[in-house]
Amino acid sequence: MLRPLSARIVPAAFACLAILACSEARAADFSNARVIPPSNPTRQNDKAVQMLVEEVHVRTRLHWKVEKSASHEASAAIVILRESEAAQLPTELRKHPLARKPEGYALLSTETPARIYVVGHDDRGILFGIGRLLRELRLERDRATLDAPLALATSPVTPLRGHQLGYRPKTNSYDAWDIGQWEQYYRDLIAFGTNAVELIPPRSDDDADSKHFPRPQLEMMTLMSRLADDYGLDLWIWYPAIDGDYSDPAQVEFALKEWEVVYKALPRIDVIFVPGGDPGHMRPVHMMNLLEKQTASLKKHHPGAEMWMSPQSFDRQWFGEFVDIMKAKPAWLSGIVFGPQNQVDLKTLRALIPAEYPIRGYPDITHNIMCQHPVPNWDYAFALTQGREVINPRPTNMAEIYRSYAPHTIGFISYSEGCHDDVNKIVWSALGWNPDTHVRDILKSYARHFIGPDVQDTFADGLLGLERNWQAPAVSNSAIEDTLQRFLDMERSAAPERLHNWRFQQALYRAIYDAWLKRRSIAETAAQNQAESVLRSATLNKTIPYIEKAIAILAASDTETVAPDLRRRTDELAEALFQSPARMQLATVKYHGMRGRGTSQDQIDVPLNDRPWLIPQLKSIAAIPTEPERLAALKTLLSRTAPGPGGYYDDLGDTTRQPHLVRNAEPYSSDTDFRRTHFTGFEYRLDAPIAWSRYIQAMYDTPVVLRYDTLDPTAEYELKVTYAGDNFRVKIQAEADGRPIHGPITKPNPHKTLTFPIPKDLTADGKLELKFNREPGLGGNGRGCQVAEVWVVRK
Repeated sequence: MLRPLSARIVPAAFACLAILACSEARAADFSNARVIPPSNPTRQNDKAVQMLVEEVHVRTRLHWKVEKSASHEASAAIVILRESEAAQLPTELRKHPLARKPEGYALLSTETPARIYVVGHDDRGILFGIGRLLRELRLERDRATLDAPLALATSPVTPLRGHQLGYRPKTNSYDAWDIGQWEQYYRDLIAFGTNAVELIPPRSDDDADSKHFPRPQLEMMTLMSRLADDYGLDLWIWYPAIDGDYSDPAQVEFALKEWEVVYKALPRIDVIFVPGGDPGHMRPVHMMNLLEKQTASLKKHHPGAEMWMSPQSFDRQWFGEFVDIMKAKPAWLSGIVFGPQNQVDLKTLRALIPAEYPIRGYPDITHNIMCQHPVPNWDYAFALTQGREVINPRPTNMAEIYRSYAPHTIGFISYSEGCHDDVNKIVWSALGWNPDTHVRDILKSYARHFIGPDVQDTFADGLLGLERNWQAPAVSNSAIEDTLQRFLDMERSAAPERLHNWRFQQALYRAIYDAWLKRRSIAETAAQNQAESVLRSATLNKTIPYIEKAIAILAASDTETVAPDLRRRTDELAEALFQSPARMQLATVKYHGMRGRGTSQDQIDVPLNDRPWLIPQLKSIAAIPTEPERLAALKTLLSRTAPGPGGYYDDLGDTTRQPHLVRNAEPYSSDTDFRRTHFTGFEYRLDAPIAWSRYIQAMYDTPVVLRYDTLDPTAEYELKVTYAGDNFRVKIQAEADGRPIHGPITKPNPHKTLTFPIPKDLTADGKLELKFNREPGLGGNGRGCQVAEVWVVRK
């Protein structure tokens, strides 16, 4: 039986020891190698050997034989040993150090005879050593070679390195996977050092069924648990308590019986993790009462299993209650999880929780907006069309997020809702093994292992390019064209097997989508500018022709496809990804995806300028009966954002039009969840100006601050503000120089620009500071302080 996870924590000082041979030699041929397993192999050893033989075959068509001993001295062989069997190493290899740490391994090779020795410290060391060997070999059609001698020993720095793999409808791919694809994905993650997976129970905050399910949920969950045990991986379950009032003994009894069905069915459970919210909403005292009883039930079926929880979504009062409970050190609780929607940051949580309780990270690597780690200042065109769960390689961001977690946790199991974040998973796993690994080296290894050694540099740079595509406005980002060309060049030279590779298809889809979006953004921005120019030329008695011409210019974007070849390719690749083993559902109707869950084809054609709002406005103006009134209405429309003489305007969702926003200069690497810095948010409202669909926002109790230094001390001013956002339940308040402008109010929905007087004495020195913030101390997702536009208008 495994020791409890909290007792298996190894110090972060267990850094990798890697000794790379620098001598040059011709590639050693292992095409006809035999595999020699360790003596008296365990079930996990057998599974690791099976993985090696089958993965080599898939990549090369070669059939490696498994034999008990290397009887033919002249033939190539892969020899797998435990550290306790190191005496079997050739004399010249015994000088090399071994890992000597949990989960560690050494890879050593000789040229004559051609041998590779995988020496594992334990069963996991053998497993991860084989995974690393698969990455080091050059595996090509009918050929397996080793480019250079191996002499390395390594063990992981981070004890816990895992990912959530939820078989449920609320994903864009996982719900269509049968157990064979799950086993393949387990292997893919193992190759980069993943040692844990997290499942989701049959009932959660999700639909009861998916049209894609090949098996009932509990059956699949049981098979995935058995598979984890076969490979020796830790098996966690994210188990939300979603039934409301757990102060009711009957509700507790119902939960105990329901959860026990899962405990009985699964052959392996190492940890149950219960979130305090998102979903669920339990007062801590009732939550802890439920979990203490669940722990006793769990241990009847899995004596070594542990119970962990997270204080997610707690408001300030409930969080204080949680901290007080933790001070009493409940004996049944084994650890705490830090995930989205936490009242305090990770460093503060670590300081508040008794040291004997380890903390696990639960980083959201799967979402791009409205999430824990959003894409910094994402372009509106990407946010509106690609959405929360598009294919999202963010390798450098992921490295920064990983390093913000590492000092305060024993590791991580990431929050994932599909294979669109595949690159991010690998980056986290690789950094969990060795935090000093350069991101580009991780991507090269990813490309070598999953795409092919001949494009390892090109594909790695392409993935970095996809991240750069999102780091500047689409219309002016030259990286988008460079990235597209890189992937098109790879596609032109690719063999059929690579063209059918879902990971290659994912990257190609994003490169083409991004490039098409850039072209369309340029075209639609130009169309709106042209239409507005026409409208400004309107004169008395000639408004109708100008209005009609402007409408025709704007409407052409709905009938004329920009770059039709690129647009067509996105459809073709969406179909290919649905037919691939990834089974990606990039459209709601065509592929029965869940709307907003990676269905980037749903939004691909939505307008990127103001025409859905502007054309109805123009038609309403055209219906005004008199010319003077029509002309006046046109001028009002075109000057909607004008602050007037002596006034000021900020379009806070546009990073180029925020002259008065006071930004925290803190770098992204030290505030990856934007607790202290502002960032751009988005909502999807096509019946309003774009300025109302993107906005600046601050999280939790952090305010949005605007500062003015050149006001007229003799003038009177008023504040005009448009509040926006995805959260209209939370109230917002405003103050000027510390004096309330308005108390907590509900943001108008639909949007409406509000006007408030600014007391004259506040601007008597020519300066003004405006501060907006949501009600303090609230729980939930932290959002709500979301401001789209601000005017300071001179009366």
